[in-house]
Amino acid sequence: MRFKAPLLTAILITNLLGAPNALASQKPLIENFEFTPSQVELTSGERKVSFKLAVSHPFGIDNESVIVSLVRSSGDTLSTIATRSDIPVNKESKLATFAGDFLIPQNIRNGVYNFTISEIRNNSSAGYQFKEDTLPAKKVHNIIGAEYGVLIRNNGYLNINYQTFNGPAYDETKSPKFTDFRKYTSLLQPIWKAGEKINIGDYFEMNIPTLPLELNTQTPAICSVTGLTLNLLKEGGCAFKVFTSQTKDYESFEVLQNYQIGSARIKPTLIVNQISNQTSVGLPKFIDLPIIYSSASGFVSPKSTTPTVCFPVGNSVKLVSGGQCTITYQSDSTTNYLSSDLYSISFEVIRESQTIEFSLPGSIGISTKTIELLAKASSGGVITYQTTSTGICSITGSTLNLLKGGNCAITATQAGSATLAPISATATVMIAGSVAPIKKTITCVKGNKTKKVSGTNPKCPKGYKVKR
Repeated sequence: MRFKAPLLTAILITNLLGAPNALASQKPLIENFEFTPSQVELTSGERKVSFKLAVSHPFGIDNESVIVSLVRSSGDTLSTIATRSDIPVNKESKLATFAGDFLIPQNIRNGVYNFTISEIRNNSSAGYQFKEDTLPAKKVHNIIGAEYGVLIRNNGYLNINYQTFNGPAYDETKSPKFTDFRKYTSLLQPIWKAGEKINIGDYFEMNIPTLPLELNTQTPAICSVTGLTLNLLKEGGCAFKVFTSQTKDYESFEVLQNYQIGSARIKPTLIVNQISNQTSVGLPKFIDLPIIYSSASGFVSPKSTTPTVCFPVGNSVKLVSGGQCTITYQSDSTTNYLSSDLYSISFEVIRESQTIEFSLPGSIGISTKTIELLAKASSGGVITYQTTSTGICSITGSTLNLLKGGNCAITATQAGSATLAPISATATVMIAGSVAPIKKTITCVKGNKTKKVSGTNPKCPKGYKVKR
């Protein structure tokens, strides 16, 4: 069961003086409620709980005393009288304070004892009196299910009887209790068949997040447990328990489950025929695909792993470019069947061939510095050029730059298109001669003196520095 915040209460007694004004219709308000200690250990000998209560009303408080009770969820009750501590008593005072003590007997049952306060009445000068209406208690503890009362422990144990989790989500009779209803009721139902694994923890919502959910089995030959995973081993009755263990604060809480485990799901076999290679003539175009059926799920939809070359449209495949087209088939899993293996059909969409003409002179003097590259493809497409002879030559667009003597290899490429295959050709030219060294001149300074020095690697005389 769940513990709720205690209610500090009042009943409309009577209208004493006629129609109330706005202030008179206000109910007594609990301003402060404290008790010390907030926890009692029965074995420690400390069994006295003192409390203070402050209540306000614009017209004052009528009571000279109130009855305060400690009530356990099972009905166990301790009561005492709290007397007015503002002496002399002034019933017109807007704030009244009460104080009292509880003597906790040694033989009381441990648990959470919530306070109730009865018969707090406002002064009759208000026009009428209230008592036992809903007045909020003060939160004292952060223990869920024990926020508002005195905690009476025995050897440290509180024994809160609390529903520590909700579920399971696969049981429709328990689903409405979920706080996050949509999350848990949208989960797929477990498949209770041999060979399956079920993460039981996914189907339960924790009300006490600090407590670990646990799982054990009473039928280990039928279903075993690994952590929160239930392993369904073979056909038969699987009995298992989902629970949280007893702690210093909470009693253990459990849900017993029993499911009949059916025969293992079957993996279906698909029959998939291959498709012959196709030409790129007339792209884009459609060709028919084989119709594939599964005993598990009926028609199996094709999928493409090469969408830039081809993709399925219904029972056909649309070819959009040359290259390898790969179509896959896999049936979905159901409650009686596993998903099938992944089957694939691959075929080539063959692009049209083209030729390329590319030649270079056998040798060329380095003094020429540059030459224009003039390769030509039968398709008339754009040609690109590359060289691996870095340091000897370089390429800018379709211009070959001669850098130094040696063999310069050039590759001309036409990249092709959706319907044309790419093509390349390589030619080599011998670069003869050497590049004349380049002279340069620097200006050197020493105080007010300057000197100009020329050469391939000019340096300033001793004592001079290069003018920047």
